[in-house]
Amino acid sequence: MNKKPFYITTTLPYVNADPHVGFAMEIIRADAVARYRRLSGNEVFFNTGTDEHGAKLLNDARAAGRDVKDYVDEYAARFRLLKDKLNLSIDNFIRTTNPHHEMAAQEFWRLCDKNGYIYKKNYEIKYCVGCELEKTESELNENGCCPIHPNKEIEIISEENYFFKFSAFQKPLLEFYEKSPDFVIPDFRFNEIKSFVSRGLQDFSISRLKSKMPWGIEVPGDPEHVMYVWFDALVNYISAIGWPDDVEKFNKWHVGNGGMVQYCGKDNNRQQSAMWQAMLMAAGLPQSRHIVINGFIQSGGQKMSKSLGNVISPFDVIDEFKNVTDFPEDVLRFVLLHDIPSFEDGDLTMESIKKSYRANLQDGLGNLVSRVMKMATTYFDTNVKWEEYIGDNNVFHNYPGEWDKAYDIFDLKLVVENIWKKVRALDVYIQTNEPYKKIKSNETSARKDVAYLLSHLLRTSYELEPFLPKTSLAVRELIRENKMPEKPLFARLNV
Repeated sequence: MNKKPFYITTTLPYVNADPHVGFAMEIIRADAVARYRRLSGNEVFFNTGTDEHGAKLLNDARAAGRDVKDYVDEYAARFRLLKDKLNLSIDNFIRTTNPHHEMAAQEFWRLCDKNGYIYKKNYEIKYCVGCELEKTESELNENGCCPIHPNKEIEIISEENYFFKFSAFQKPLLEFYEKSPDFVIPDFRFNEIKSFVSRGLQDFSISRLKSKMPWGIEVPGDPEHVMYVWFDALVNYISAIGWPDDVEKFNKWHVGNGGMVQYCGKDNNRQQSAMWQAMLMAAGLPQSRHIVINGFIQSGGQKMSKSLGNVISPFDVIDEFKNVTDFPEDVLRFVLLHDIPSFEDGDLTMESIKKSYRANLQDGLGNLVSRVMKMATTYFDTNVKWEEYIGDNNVFHNYPGEWDKAYDIFDLKLVVENIWKKVRALDVYIQTNEPYKKIKSNETSARKDVAYLLSHLLRTSYELEPFLPKTSLAVRELIRENKMPEKPLFARLNV
């Protein structure tokens, strides 16, 4: 049977610093969706990688006294570590310095140029190196700084550059949005981009003089210019699936399934939902299927920043919990999926992570598994199978679960919260029915209670698999082998 293809990708983070929990949240959410789709019968291609060109990286490498290629190689390796550290089911890791990607970016340029959407002119703009974007006066704060990067001085760029005719796509974009009512998720982010496009679009620069900014992909036919970093980096979404030379692969993943699903942060809405879609139109290529937009993670009510010292590293979280569980990556996966809103901003500190661990993993799921398996191993053996005690109303149903609609709108927090409602409900069932008390007076009734608990715990383990994959498999193994865990799944924290 042919499986329907499903293509999902994250944005590509700049490699000028170690990974932080904001990107960890994006890639973990994309991974949960990818795992769910595989369990639901799709053939999945899950892409991520690193963005390695542009003025920001060149300046940072120079400030560090490093060769820029060595600098990006080192940080790219740190992002590659996330696959194993976070137990990600990534199918492809693309670097924008890959020769195939550079070839694809140049071919994409040629197509847009051939179709009449690239031209050259002299101009002067205000430019934020942190965002790698032009800024209008209305986008700057009262101090004349970018509100996202207030510590970076706005640069004035005055030179001859190539431009992309973004202004030509106001009507096509609005028509596309009208035909695709679920294109941007959530709705309020879709309303933002519709409003942005409705106000009118300005052509944007897509090159830099190589003499001033040499770290980029050379513009086809003009060795004096390199591509603007956003124009180059966005092409990764199609170069990762074979474009332009592997048409069969490209058609399978992008055309055959109705388009790609892209996760990004709220500061990427314009680039992903408008700029990239206009670029695809200019090249005569299909649009994306969904742009799913996350909020930001704050820490202690403040924006995470290195200067404030409140940046949380995913590697540090894993190290913090590796002595109390065999699944420390599942602790981070849980708090980012359960504790942070699916689309709004959320707050996270190391203390809040520990609090959630105690309440939901240590005293919640971990304690439930221990209680149920203690009764199961006591009341059932190889001669007495718990499945024989399941009544018609308690038959175990296979995956997918009852929250498919929440998956369809990418509200992963809602799915996880509902799973934890079941965890709490099973605890209440134990307290209410007390099978551990009536085993001596009513063995059949007690065994039915425990069989009920086992069936629902088994079901829960399947529902958990996209979110806490190692924990899910461990619970399933305990149930199938009818054994107690040798140690708590989530042991008590010392502090």
